[in-house]
Amino acid sequence: MEGPVRVRFAPSPTGALHIGGAHTALFNWLWARHTGGSFILRIEDTDLQRSTKEYEETILAGLRWMGLDWDEGPDVGGPCKAYRQSERQELYRQHAERLLEAGLAYRDGEAVIFRVPEGVEISFEDVVYGRVSMMSETLKDIVLMKSDGMPTYNYAVVVDDASMGINMVIRGEDHISNTPKQLLLYDALGFRRPDFGHLPMILGTDKKKLSKRHGATSVYEYRDMGYLPDAVFNFLALLGWCPRDGREVFGRSEAVRLFEIQKVTKRAAVFDMDKLNFINQEHVKSLPKMDRLEMTLPFWKELCYPVDSHEREYLADALELMEGRGQTLRKMAEFSDYFLSFDPVKARYDGSAVDEGKKPILRRFYREMLETEPWKAEEMESLARTWGTSEGIALKEIAMPLRFMLTGGKVSPGIFHVAELMGKNEVRARLSHFGMA
Repeated sequence: MEGPVRVRFAPSPTGALHIGGAHTALFNWLWARHTGGSFILRIEDTDLQRSTKEYEETILAGLRWMGLDWDEGPDVGGPCKAYRQSERQELYRQHAERLLEAGLAYRDGEAVIFRVPEGVEISFEDVVYGRVSMMSETLKDIVLMKSDGMPTYNYAVVVDDASMGINMVIRGEDHISNTPKQLLLYDALGFRRPDFGHLPMILGTDKKKLSKRHGATSVYEYRDMGYLPDAVFNFLALLGWCPRDGREVFGRSEAVRLFEIQKVTKRAAVFDMDKLNFINQEHVKSLPKMDRLEMTLPFWKELCYPVDSHEREYLADALELMEGRGQTLRKMAEFSDYFLSFDPVKARYDGSAVDEGKKPILRRFYREMLETEPWKAEEMESLARTWGTSEGIALKEIAMPLRFMLTGGKVSPGIFHVAELMGKNEVRARLSHFGMA
C-alpha cells in the first residue's frame, strides 16, 4: 500500500444501518483515524427497485449517531464528493468498453461478460485471514454489465475503489469469495490492487448468524432503547478486536489510539447483549450528571412523567443517586419514576408490606424521623439504628417498609438518601397516604 490510508464504507440504501454494516463502518473509521488517513462513504444504489433516498438518509443519520464522520461522500460538499453508484454509470460503461476492445470481455446480447482466463493462480495476503489462493478454473465468467445496463457488484466496486484511490478494503468475511473475481478485474483493467482485510462474522450467543431473535439489528433501534452511541461504538469495536491491555470499556479517542487492524481476529465474534448492557451501564455512570439528565429527559417525557414540575438540579441528582441502576437510559427512566411522581408508587404498592403488629412502633419512628434536623440521610440512618437498638427492631424492618412507601418497590438506592432528596414535605405526604405519619 502506497500513500496515506484511504478506506471506504459502501452501504446499499435498501434498509436501515444494521449492526453488521455499522461494525464494518466502525473498523474502517478506526483504521483511517488511527493512521491519519481518509474514510470515504460511497452509496451503492444500483438496485434501483429497492434503493431509496429515505434509506440513504437513515444510513447517514445512523453513522452520524455513531459519531462516524466521513471525509468524502454525501453531504461533505466539494467537487466529486457525493459518491453514488447511480451517478457513475458512464464510468462503468467506459471501462467495460476497454475490456471489450482488448478482447478480455465479450457481449451476450446487451450484457458484457469478462472472460476468466485459465490456469491463473489468484492469491492475496489478507491482513486478518492470511494468504488466500485459488485457481481461476474454479470461477465462471464474470458478468460486468447486465442487460439492463447496470453494473454488477463485483465489477462496480473495482472501478469505484480504483478511481477513488482506495488502497485498503476492510469488509465482512462473506466477501472473501468475491475477492479473487475482483482481483482478476483489477489486473485486467490495469488498476493497482488494494490491500484487503476481512472482518469476522458476527454471531448470536447461540453461535448462529445474527438476526432479530438475538436482539435489535438496526443501529437506530439501540438508540431508541436508550443505549448511548459511545457505548454501542465501544461494544462493536470489541467484536473481533480488543486492546492489547485487555480493557473492555473505553472512549473513542482511546479506541483510535489503540486500534490495530492486524490484531483483528478471524474467529467469529459473538453479539452478547449482557456485555453490551454492562458497557452501556459503565458509560451511563461516567456521564457528567447534567449530560445524563439531558439524555434521559426524552424517555421520561415519552413515559408522560411530569418532568416540568421539578427543578433540573433535582432531576439530575435523582439520576446521580440511581448510580447506574438500569442498564439503559430507558430503563433508568422507568426505574426512577418515583422521584417524579407518587402515582406509580400508589399503583405498585398497597401498604401490605408493613406488618399490622409493627405499625404502631414504625409509625412512632417515622414521625420522629420527620422531625430530623438537618434533613440528611446520615442523621436519619443514625436515628434508625439507635431506635432499632432501643426498641428491639432490625434496621431492615424500618428501612424496607419506608422503601415501599416512598418508591413502591423493594429495590432502590439507599432509602434514607432517597428521602433526603425527595425532601421532608414529600416524604411526609407519602407516609401519610399509607397512614404512617
